[in-house]
Amino acid sequence: MKHNSLLQTKNINEIIQTLKSDSKKGLSEDEAKQRIDKYSKNELIRIDKTPWYKLLLRQFTDILIIILFVAAIISLAIGELGDAITIMLIILLNGILGFIQEFKAENAIEALKEMLYPTCKVLRDSKEKTIDAKLLVPGDIVLLEIGDKVPADLRLIQSFNLKADESSLSGESASVVKDTDNTNEDKDLLKQKNILWMGTAIVNGRGVGVVVQTGMNTQFGKIAFMTQNVKTQTTILQKKLAVLGKKLGIYSVAISILVAIIGYLFGKDFTEMFLTGVALAVAVVPEGLPAVVTITLALGIKAIAKQKALVRRLQAAETLGAATTICTDKTGTLTKNQMTVKKIWLPSGILDVTGNGYNPKGHFESNNKKIDYKDHTELQMLLNSALICNHAKVQKNDSEWEIVGDPTEAALIVAAYKAWLYPDENNLTINEFSFNSERKMMSVITHDKNILTAYVKGAPEIILERSTKIFKGNNTYTLSEDEKTNIVSSYKEMAKNGLRTLAIAYRELPSNIILSEEKVENELILLGIVGIIDPPHKEVPRAIQMAKSAGINVIMITGDNEGTALSIANSIGLDVDKAITSTELSKMNDDTLSKALEEKVLFARAKPEDKLRIVNILKVKDEIVAMTGDGVNDAPALKEADIGIAMGKKGTDVAKSSSDIVLSDDNFASIINALKEGRRGYDNIQKFVFYLLASNSGEVIAIFVNVLLGGPLILIPVQILWMNLVTDGMTAIALGLEPAANNIMKRKPRDIHEPILNKHGIIMIILLGSYIGAATLWLFHYYLSQSNENSIIIAQTVAFSAIVVLEKMNVLNFRSLNEPISKIGFFSNKWLLLAITFTITLQVAAVYVPYLQEALHTTELDLKDWGIILLSALPIFLITEFYKLIRFKCLD
Repeated sequence: MKHNSLLQTKNINEIIQTLKSDSKKGLSEDEAKQRIDKYSKNELIRIDKTPWYKLLLRQFTDILIIILFVAAIISLAIGELGDAITIMLIILLNGILGFIQEFKAENAIEALKEMLYPTCKVLRDSKEKTIDAKLLVPGDIVLLEIGDKVPADLRLIQSFNLKADESSLSGESASVVKDTDNTNEDKDLLKQKNILWMGTAIVNGRGVGVVVQTGMNTQFGKIAFMTQNVKTQTTILQKKLAVLGKKLGIYSVAISILVAIIGYLFGKDFTEMFLTGVALAVAVVPEGLPAVVTITLALGIKAIAKQKALVRRLQAAETLGAATTICTDKTGTLTKNQMTVKKIWLPSGILDVTGNGYNPKGHFESNNKKIDYKDHTELQMLLNSALICNHAKVQKNDSEWEIVGDPTEAALIVAAYKAWLYPDENNLTINEFSFNSERKMMSVITHDKNILTAYVKGAPEIILERSTKIFKGNNTYTLSEDEKTNIVSSYKEMAKNGLRTLAIAYRELPSNIILSEEKVENELILLGIVGIIDPPHKEVPRAIQMAKSAGINVIMITGDNEGTALSIANSIGLDVDKAITSTELSKMNDDTLSKALEEKVLFARAKPEDKLRIVNILKVKDEIVAMTGDGVNDAPALKEADIGIAMGKKGTDVAKSSSDIVLSDDNFASIINALKEGRRGYDNIQKFVFYLLASNSGEVIAIFVNVLLGGPLILIPVQILWMNLVTDGMTAIALGLEPAANNIMKRKPRDIHEPILNKHGIIMIILLGSYIGAATLWLFHYYLSQSNENSIIIAQTVAFSAIVVLEKMNVLNFRSLNEPISKIGFFSNKWLLLAITFTITLQVAAVYVPYLQEALHTTELDLKDWGIILLSALPIFLITEFYKLIRFKCLD
């Protein structure tokens, strides 16, 4: 029988008969072993992991890396072994950094397996046994109690006050009452009360169920399958660098061939022109770019980690900075996933309760004034009754407060703790009438000093209907119709504000009463009504506002009901006009949904496939989508989104492993801080791409024009490699540490279609590169014209040193593409200043150290030569800085 049809079969006996099991005896061990062979083990199928060697090889498929490989082969072919080794070291460094970062990422399917409890209790051969959960088979009879995780999809046979936390599967924060009532086949399967789902948790009561499906056939397994089948997306930066790399590769080959041919036609030696062509090819391509990008992203990841966000994939840091839309779950992401009593309606008035979550720090207020709970009999009576009619526990573990049991009941205990009331261990409970979806109430009967008392809690409309009296002040009064009307108005107002309401009542019972629901749960004395909410993180409203100012749209997608979702949205400043439910969403075609996404909406009662669909529609609209979440239900959408952001504390392992970024503090505000770092990272990558290309274009211009002028080789390949890989690489990495621009979170997300090399960048590269080339060329020919037997090597050394100094002076221009250095602060990036100092020192060593003189074909220069070089380099910075200063003042 198919999964859904078997689960939805109304008669539990028919299910047990179909599975050839016995609710009293369970399966035999022999039968269970045979079924393992038939159905396979109760585990998620392991998808083929990418072998480590393939992961390593993947790091060397980038187009710029391939160009470097070609450059290394050419260098080796012409006998430049040192050049070839240097290039290969750069390639290897880049590959190792990328490999290490990706190798740390756990596989999502393995994390799903870790979520499941390793053992469970079953009936085998009429005996209760504890077995490995992966040995469960269809037909096994499983025994569950509070604290257990459900090991497979089960149909309930028995239940006693049973509740399950399904938030990791459905996204709803409230625990779900489970019972054995027959299922209505027209209802959503996931909403059924008599089914327990694999991976969910029992938070109250106990139950017995028969295993219907195991492993990948469970609902949990279906989500695992969805997660496996979502392909990893190529990041924007990867796409843009690939395009840039291809263009540079074409340009390098074309320019080198063109110059070599022109030089040969001008009568130059073929070998010399071949070396010139190689030099040009090396000069066009910024060899250090892949390594600089990798190192800069790695350093950016460290900076993001300081903002409580752990990046699992290298390019994710940059992609986050491009996000235009954040799709966020509510429970555990915007909110704490900790039910909290915020209001208490009492006959004498409404009280506000301070504090959030399970930490009992807080007090009670009336009209914004703190009250003394000791003098408030009504409050103490209500809280004491809520303590007795309760099965949850709240305890402190190290510095964190934790709960065992139902979150709503835990909220009542925390409220009682705020009045310094604690459960009475001597209290004798003699009977209980459990909560279920029909009764919507729960009663606990105690026996103390020969007095029978019933303590009751439940839905306000149910409790109010069964109440005849009300406790007010220190006395009991008859409950009038007018008072009932006022009470209804009060709890409806609470519900309107997104609070879940629960009424508390009690009744002293006659000693000879028959303890039945009909006899006990009548003539109740109403004590009050509590309003409970899952509160938002306190930093969330500010984070939402920052997202707005940064031009980022925030969309709530939650499994919770629309009323609660709208209330939370309003409380955190999320501008929403309406909620769209999963049912409404299913009736929309893609065009209708696309139009709805342009409005101020949120999505409630959402299913995993809804989240996937929303993310995909947004991506079709050219949005860069960041998806946040913490539950199993979020995993497929986390993986499909451009950036998946999981919660580190409350998040399930599958959510973390399906994500690109994990928030270590579960704070939505950390996303905005991380996003700022992502924007900074992209800005800096763009800056050093401009810088490297300006430097390389200067080298190309100097070489190309020199060939046209008929001069000797101005720069040799090994010198160009020295500049591109050693001196330029260091300063480019330091440029990647430039602090964020002042307006970085006040501008809209960048256009994803804009290439990394935009018009502004091209103009800067042409102008500044032309100056570098022209100044170098002038110095070369000036020294070449000197009547000296060493004039060629001196001229080459001056040109070589001049272009290094010019490039170091030029890097200051790229610290900001718009603001003058006086605005951003000359010393605000100390690493860049250190890098400039260090690389100039290296260049001086290249001129004076004998070993380097031989390797780089240089000779000693006089102090006067360095002075001329410095004077020729100053204008490139001063003129650019003067232009920025004038432009900045005009725009200010």
